[in-house]
Amino acid sequence: MIYQGSTSIQTGSLEEGYKVTWHFATYWDALSEYWPQFLRSVFYAAAATVLCLLLGYPLAYLIAFRAGRWRNLIMILVIAPFFTSFLIRTLAWKTILADNGPVVHVLNSLHILSVTDFLGWTAGDRVLATPLAVVCGLTYNFLPFMILPLYTSLERIDGRLHEAAGDLYAKPWTTFRKVTFPLSMPGVVSGTLLTFIPAAGDYVNAELLGSTDTRMIGNVIQTQFLRILDYPTAAALSFILMAAILAMVTIYIRRSGTEDLV
Repeated sequence: MIYQGSTSIQTGSLEEGYKVTWHFATYWDALSEYWPQFLRSVFYAAAATVLCLLLGYPLAYLIAFRAGRWRNLIMILVIAPFFTSFLIRTLAWKTILADNGPVVHVLNSLHILSVTDFLGWTAGDRVLATPLAVVCGLTYNFLPFMILPLYTSLERIDGRLHEAAGDLYAKPWTTFRKVTFPLSMPGVVSGTLLTFIPAAGDYVNAELLGSTDTRMIGNVIQTQFLRILDYPTAAALSFILMAAILAMVTIYIRRSGTEDLV
């Protein structure tokens, strides 16, 4: 961190060498040029986080309260993606979302792609190289990070509380709204943080599943570091991203009403 901070305020070139000149204007120049990628990264990460929560909460609830003797098997299936590399998992989605694949065919049959095309999430009959493909990849890759904290939080809930709610004539939805969900908030907060933070800085999904129009800030940082070799700009972008995420996380934790993270 200290080294990167020093790099961000240097000037020079790779051939001539870099020197610390306290050039803080690099931060403003980087932000003014790449703010669309920052906003896109936050938007994609937020969309993937919401999808992970909508998909992960029911599954975590099922594992915690309804799985029975199948609990261990379902948990193994949840963590099974970790048995392969992140890169292979993402490349698999190129096959799943191929133009002539079954997913695109079904979406076309249901006229869903016409709606997503209107919203700007897809391009015609294509899903690859679109925002939808990037968000799908982010959702799949980070879904276990949502499910595991949710499951841990739900498993801690005393089942007698549900029985007490039933004795007080609470309907299942009322029990969930008044008892289960509030008590699972530490898992919700932890899961959303563990999903949003890495998703906002990810570049693999946008690189493999997206296009130049779906580049995230992680792609810009990677390009600046490894291709353009503009180390001060890359370091400045990294610190801006870190500061932005830290500010959003701080506000989110305070607004969520709980700091008891799983």
